[in-house]
Amino acid sequence: MRADGLIVTNRHVIVGARKVHVHLPDGRDVTADIIGADALTDIALLRVHAGSLPALRLGTSEDVAVGDAVIAIGNPFGLGQSVSAGIVSARARALEDDPYINFLQTDAAINRGNSGGPLLSTAGIVVGVTSIIFSPSGGSVGLGFAIPAETVSAVIRQLEAHGRVERGYLGISAQELTPEVATALHVKASGHAVITGVDPQGPSTQSLAIGDVLVSINTIPATFRTLSTITARLAPDSLATIRIARDGKEQSLAIKVARLPDPPADAPVSGGQDSWVPALGLGVADTSVDIRKAIKADNEPSGLIVTQLRPAAPGALAGLRVGDLITHVGTKQLIAISDLAALHTPTRQAPLLLRVVRDGSPAFVAITGDTEISLPNLPH
Repeated sequence: MRADGLIVTNRHVIVGARKVHVHLPDGRDVTADIIGADALTDIALLRVHAGSLPALRLGTSEDVAVGDAVIAIGNPFGLGQSVSAGIVSARARALEDDPYINFLQTDAAINRGNSGGPLLSTAGIVVGVTSIIFSPSGGSVGLGFAIPAETVSAVIRQLEAHGRVERGYLGISAQELTPEVATALHVKASGHAVITGVDPQGPSTQSLAIGDVLVSINTIPATFRTLSTITARLAPDSLATIRIARDGKEQSLAIKVARLPDPPADAPVSGGQDSWVPALGLGVADTSVDIRKAIKADNEPSGLIVTQLRPAAPGALAGLRVGDLITHVGTKQLIAISDLAALHTPTRQAPLLLRVVRDGSPAFVAITGDTEISLPNLPH
């Protein structure tokens, strides 16, 4: 990206490497220094010392529109430098595993080995860095994705300056406030984000609570789809003004933003003796500290783990799975199995709100008895 040897690639291309070598078109093979890498955007910044080198210009994805021609350069299957062409198929494409990036989608042939290569406009300006393909066969099927150039530019500025990217962290998990969950929480508005978990060691632990509805952050409307991006752009150690709805009333809180931590490691799963909950058609069991730690719910002080499900019963229809941890009925924390004894059979008119932790991420589920609901969740 610069004549002095600054190189951009994907993090997954170089992660774990003891040494990184760069092969230049003139036949030279030079060792690269790793300046920094960012796991969330999969961007790595390298530098080689090889004199003055030809460089591409990093532009913005705003330079291209859907239907515009683009060119991808890469090293597919290790064959050497190769060029493919196509069009921009879509813009601002959000993928489930990458909430911090709005990808460019292209039908230019992208295969294994293209990762980290440039996606160019017909003017030769870099509009993206090719990163991901969707393919049942492992080869190109016309579904390639590139990290937009403006995202790359912002990341490499921080990597060059600090060796890492600093992102804001409020210490909460959230999900979309659906009409069913809004009804169960007695909230009129939907479309916002509802808090499903608060990190006890995070910056919001004394201010925000499970069941709070996020209205805005620094006057920016807070929705589940935009929450990761909004919080990531908050400056660590700055003060954020959080507007919430709690118990039917809106209020504003000032929270000091922390730095987004690294994700937790995986752990094996355990279980316990079960009891039947007729209203939900599922079995649950008490949990210990070790069990909750094993299912990545070690921040939860209590909870009941789902051990069995009756097909077509309310719990199964709501998308619950064996291994889910149920921590709350509504906003009331579960301590023992007896806390579920008085549950009513849920209906669409009287949904039953449960807070469920799956794979370390909490979510509210409004069980109606006839609706299948997924459990989307991300830390912020």
